[in-house]
Amino acid sequence: METRPTKYIFVTGGVVSSIGKGLTTACIGALLEARGLKVTAVKLDPYINVDPGTMSPFQHGEVFVTDDGAETDLDLGHYERFMGTRMSKLNNFTSGKVYETVIANERRGDYLGGTVQVIPHITDEIKRRIKLAAEGFDICMIEVGGTVGDIESLPFLEAIRQMRTDVGPQNTLYIHVTLVPYIPTAHEFKTKPTQHSIKEITGYGIIPSIIICRCQQALDEKLKSKISLFCNVAENCVINAPDVRTIYELPLALHEQGLDQRCVELLNIWTGAPNLDPWKKIASSLTDESRETVTIAMVGKYVDLTESYKSLSEALIHSGVANNCKISIVYVDSETLDTSSPEKSIRAANNGQDVDAILIPGGFGVRGSEGKISAARYARESKVPFFGICLGLQIATIEYARNVAGLKSATSAEFEPNSSCAVIDIMDSQKSVSIKGASMRLGAYPCAIKDGTRAKEVYGKTLISERHRHRFEVNNAFR
Repeated sequence: METRPTKYIFVTGGVVSSIGKGLTTACIGALLEARGLKVTAVKLDPYINVDPGTMSPFQHGEVFVTDDGAETDLDLGHYERFMGTRMSKLNNFTSGKVYETVIANERRGDYLGGTVQVIPHITDEIKRRIKLAAEGFDICMIEVGGTVGDIESLPFLEAIRQMRTDVGPQNTLYIHVTLVPYIPTAHEFKTKPTQHSIKEITGYGIIPSIIICRCQQALDEKLKSKISLFCNVAENCVINAPDVRTIYELPLALHEQGLDQRCVELLNIWTGAPNLDPWKKIASSLTDESRETVTIAMVGKYVDLTESYKSLSEALIHSGVANNCKISIVYVDSETLDTSSPEKSIRAANNGQDVDAILIPGGFGVRGSEGKISAARYARESKVPFFGICLGLQIATIEYARNVAGLKSATSAEFEPNSSCAVIDIMDSQKSVSIKGASMRLGAYPCAIKDGTRAKEVYGKTLISERHRHRFEVNNAFR
């Protein structure tokens, strides 16, 4: 039986960064999955870092860890939350990773003494990785990071341009996400940035068939017609992506404008109508203002960029859907938290009101740790529901050791390497590690849950899988 070739949808962005390419890619994937297609997604990151694992969260937001232990871009979290496909190390790669592979090939003599160049060697490696990730899927979504015009994006743009020739025009679709700004003083939207962005990407040999226009509110038909005319796309392929109340409404908003229908038409795919009932249920739940609100204080040190905790905040939102309640997350900076009166700082962050629960997330380094410890003590002594994740669990262990077990100097070897009372210590397997990138304990590990615990009650299982990313653990000598 002949198998159908994989179809490729390439998503690029213009005008500004952080325009929503990742969410757009995830939404299109979700809509095509709802039509019965098997979909995966790949994020191409132009930066030279081999992966985001050693980057500060302030630089790039959270690091999303996959089951197979890859440290990847946070957009893979969007892909997993919106689609049924589990992401892996195949689904994200950077310029650094591509160059690392090509240089290793050259050192082995794989190129038989030839001059190694961006074209064809770098672009061939990019295409090889895309095709590898796409194997076995009907649709492979490819999101190109950065903004069209960035120098570092050029090899990726050239590679996806070549893909059209490699796999055929009937198997490729280019979508460009752009900004249509609203000028309040002029009381009008401006399409000129979109026109220039389309001109820029067309200059690289990539002609978008669909333009997705990000804006604060819906564009009228006259403006869409203007963009269609000046940017050489069909009028029904100018899709409006206005701000929505929750990102989980976005697939429905895009479907209403026929985005998924345009995709299957342009790729010459036959599918049935999509089943969007699950999305309608989620969107309805998240926009129901009658739900009870649960307020959770997230005490961390990366709160100036809340994208650092993206998967965690989205998990809390999902838990609200499951429990028919609204989740309000209050971010508390652990570095400025009043350690003598943590409740005062937490209430101040919540407009003077008490919170329903406290969560301490993961993180690295000693900065802000005393604030977290005092927050954990306040939660324990005041019986405020508490959840410590990764470093948060270690913080709770330190707090308990100091204030209940009487180990006043209890700390973590991460904070004080020479401490004689390190109740949190570096893992034995990590003691000889000198290269920091991708060397932590990473990926999915089985976790046995004890009978009679709250965790067993919640999960209803005795064995679950948890993803890890750490070098330190509870010191077995203090168990």
